[in-house]
Amino acid sequence: MGAPDFANLPHIGESLRRKEDYRFLTGAGNYTDDINLANQTHCIFVRSPHAHATIKSIDIAEAMKMPGVVGIFSGKDIEGKMGGLPCGWLINNPDGTPMKEPMHPILAIKKVRYVGDHVAMVVAETVEQAKNAAEAVVVDYDVHQALVSVADAAKKASGVVIHDEAPDNQCYKWTIGDKAAVDAAFVNAAHVTKLDLVNNRLIPNPMEARVAIGSYSRATEDYVLYVSNQNPHVERLLMTAFVLGLPEHKVRVIAPDVGGGFGSKIYLYAEDVCLTWAAKQLNRSIKWTGDRSECFLSDAHGRDHVSHAEMAMDKDGKFLAMRVHTDCNLGAYLSTFSTAVPTILYATLLAGQYTTPQIYVEVDSWFTNTAPVDAYRGAGRPEATYLVERLVTRCAWEMKLSQSDIRARNFITAFPYQTPVALQYDTGDFHTLLNQANELADVAGFAARRTASEAQGKLRGMGYSSYIEACGIAPSNIAGALGARAGLFECGEIRVHPTGSVTVFTGSHSHGQGHETTFAQVVAARLGIPVENVDVVHGDTGRVPFGMGTYGSRSISVGGAAIMKALDKIETKAKKIAAHLMEASDADIEFANGEFTVKGTDKKIPFGQVALTAYVPHNYPLDKLEPGLDETAFYDPTNFTFPAGTYICEVEIDKQTGEVKVDRFTAVDDFGTIINPMIVEGQVHGGLVQGIGQALMENCVYDNETGQLLTGSFMDYAMPRAEDFPQFTLATHSTPCTHNPLGTKGCGEAGAIGSPPAVINAVLDALAPLGVIDFDMPASPHRVWEAMQKGGTTPTQQPQTPSLAGSTQGRPVV
Repeated sequence: MGAPDFANLPHIGESLRRKEDYRFLTGAGNYTDDINLANQTHCIFVRSPHAHATIKSIDIAEAMKMPGVVGIFSGKDIEGKMGGLPCGWLINNPDGTPMKEPMHPILAIKKVRYVGDHVAMVVAETVEQAKNAAEAVVVDYDVHQALVSVADAAKKASGVVIHDEAPDNQCYKWTIGDKAAVDAAFVNAAHVTKLDLVNNRLIPNPMEARVAIGSYSRATEDYVLYVSNQNPHVERLLMTAFVLGLPEHKVRVIAPDVGGGFGSKIYLYAEDVCLTWAAKQLNRSIKWTGDRSECFLSDAHGRDHVSHAEMAMDKDGKFLAMRVHTDCNLGAYLSTFSTAVPTILYATLLAGQYTTPQIYVEVDSWFTNTAPVDAYRGAGRPEATYLVERLVTRCAWEMKLSQSDIRARNFITAFPYQTPVALQYDTGDFHTLLNQANELADVAGFAARRTASEAQGKLRGMGYSSYIEACGIAPSNIAGALGARAGLFECGEIRVHPTGSVTVFTGSHSHGQGHETTFAQVVAARLGIPVENVDVVHGDTGRVPFGMGTYGSRSISVGGAAIMKALDKIETKAKKIAAHLMEASDADIEFANGEFTVKGTDKKIPFGQVALTAYVPHNYPLDKLEPGLDETAFYDPTNFTFPAGTYICEVEIDKQTGEVKVDRFTAVDDFGTIINPMIVEGQVHGGLVQGIGQALMENCVYDNETGQLLTGSFMDYAMPRAEDFPQFTLATHSTPCTHNPLGTKGCGEAGAIGSPPAVINAVLDALAPLGVIDFDMPASPHRVWEAMQKGGTTPTQQPQTPSLAGSTQGRPVV
């Protein structure tokens, strides 16, 4: 069925309440920490207090004598016995040589490389006993200088080498685009806008900390890992094939209810492997529950880019070429998908919504003595959007154009559109998104609101962001050619029961997205049955066919499409059964609204009768059809999907304190076909909160000398609260995706992608009268206050330009 027909089915576009919410709201959720196994012990990890040091010795003698201790393991116990944690994406240098890929052991071998690195695991009968014993483990370190920034890592003169395999601390250099063509365009440009910016490092902080339970059965030689994870099949594959060398069918990974992930729970972590391996060594189940301090230290962090960007334009503000250089911080080790984030998922989105003819990007990636960095809500696309939309806004100021004008004259209008950085957009309507945002944000009334703020001694600014993202990363063969070490398909199994109810098994995994509702709506719409008659099962490699999990807003577009393909098979077989029951040709059978009919007649039978017949085959053509009505399908997308939107933010700044208040925020998005508007709205709300949180308050900071994490708790790392936000104004304008059967594009990351540049552009617009010409996230009160006191020097080419709202009054701009 095509996207237009599907979009008009019952249940599609309905804001049904989430089926899963009842158990969550009543405390009936089943999270990993709620699970306790027979004969279970508890684990505490001894973590390095130093960012960079050689381990001279580890003394466990006293710790082993302490009450309840079952076992203690360190690097010497695993050295030479297993592989390291693998990286899932290979990136090559421009000369074709592969990136440097140092081993990432599950317990540090001879050296630690960031504060929180795993030195030893202590297993005891109780958590308290394990903690006491962990404190008794004595580790003698030879401490080295730490490198925490990409600037320091790149200084060869420092002599500090984090990995012997990378003596210059560089993992890879990567490029995309035609450098010669870009350089030529800059030579002939009427105007060039330049911008330096930092995308600050973030700590994900999902509500549920990471938890894992490893168990082993001597009788069957089977392992089971319960874990708070977003893609259990990939976790099992990486752990068995690359680290432990176990037969995959002997390991079962179960990810029950997961309390948020945002990307940080995609990866194979050292703790997961340690518990699985040690469960066999001790013949005991082992449980580890990370506390919040451990999450700050050891969960994969996000962002951390330092970039220089330039845009070449003609005299009318038409974009001619863009060139970008980015240094990205990978942390101490390569995480599962870390290498793809600043390359395939970042540089390929630098075209944005614009018809820039030529783009050239260089990316240098560095090892540092910090926690590994990987995908965090948006994964490369927020970094790309932040750079593009900050740069486009600067271009408008320098070219004396309003923000609407600079965007409108450069928007892509004809689709499909091939960008100069590999991606081809299949559909979109960027002008309508912008126009709708302008109307809902009441841009025309901005000047009056600014005047009112000034009367109260406050500064007001408006910022724009027109983002595009790539979701449902695909297809597998192209991704493989670009370095992916896994497929990017998804699986769906439909099991129709004799009474006509349905169980769906999906390789996608829900950690807050509402899959149990959305997928049920898709199946119910297609089969014409009540939504409550559809159950969705996910997160268990022992029950669900191999799937790739949830990240990159792929679930409905990829996982949902796999379910649709399985439903196609169900319908085909069901029509044959219906044809037999009504003594007709299956070619004459039509199916709609839960009923099978014979063309041109009044003959019809309900779906439930066909389902029962499939399992009670009296007078059933068993020579032609097998009993049952179960089908499985895999879906490998032919292209990314491309959600897009325009966001407009208004801020008010207190001149006395530097406090930034988001006073108004408008978001207009194109998500293609929308299955459940209420769930979509919730996803956008959550994304906006995270994006605005990065823009205004969140900032992961390490001490440059010691490598200590200075923002290691909520006392020092500010998280957004409800009181920090206005009521968001949301709207959608949909152009269905042209290459998946649902027409969907994905909505989970959009808010976090589009909002940071809108906020910072608004802050800069407000601060411009004070001569502040630039500002990096986060715009926290003390940073804004300091900027206001210092002011700034005007750019070399200082125009008197329209405000962001398009007014004609002259004013200082950046």
